[in-house]
Amino acid sequence: MAKMLDIKDINVYYGAIHAIKGISLTVNEGEIVTLIGANGAGKSTTLRTISGLLKPKTGSIEFLNKNIAGLPAHQIVKEGISQVPEGRRIFAEMTVVENLELGAFIRTDADAINEDMQMVFRRFPRLEERKTQLAGTLSGGEQQMLAMGRALMSRPRLLLLDEPSMSLAPLLIKEIFSIIEDINKAGTTVLLVEQNANMALSIANRAYVLETGRITISGDAKELAASEEIRKAYLGG
Repeated sequence: MAKMLDIKDINVYYGAIHAIKGISLTVNEGEIVTLIGANGAGKSTTLRTISGLLKPKTGSIEFLNKNIAGLPAHQIVKEGISQVPEGRRIFAEMTVVENLELGAFIRTDADAINEDMQMVFRRFPRLEERKTQLAGTLSGGEQQMLAMGRALMSRPRLLLLDEPSMSLAPLLIKEIFSIIEDINKAGTTVLLVEQNANMALSIANRAYVLETGRITISGDAKELAASEEIRKAYLGG
């Protein structure tokens, strides 16, 4: 499998706080890779660094063999990486369609943008039913679907998902994870940060465990899900 994302020894600081301490990880083309760990372990910081919202102090982030560490966020979207942020961050005062159009801000191919919007509506029928509604009036689950649809509008090769199950009811969590699997099967590689380790490990190929800014364990997701140590620490067993 070809390496799509290759992170080597990155260190990231928030002021004087050393948030990410020399982590290295890879994501191969076509995989779902998940980062799991306790709150404050550095999972979201890792995604924000990949997507250009934070700059690593040292280390490299190679995407399709190009070092993107330190590039501005809009340039990283153009390179083919899109992020669904924690807490969804939809534009509440804009309609569903306007939010999706914003997801395609780097593109000028109007016909293909329209095709992709139809694809988003096929994947998320509830968004089509509410396409003229203000995004702020959607339910939490619908807002999560909109955030995912918006990210897909830039046609990413790699989709970064930050806590997609946060604050959702169990049935909706199942639906969102099933959609993540479909997106992956349709050809988009996924790097998933998720508090719900059981769900994340159930759909991922590989996993990394982060503890206070360091990767402590990594391996096949099914093997980690079966590991006594992981079960005790993260899976409530």
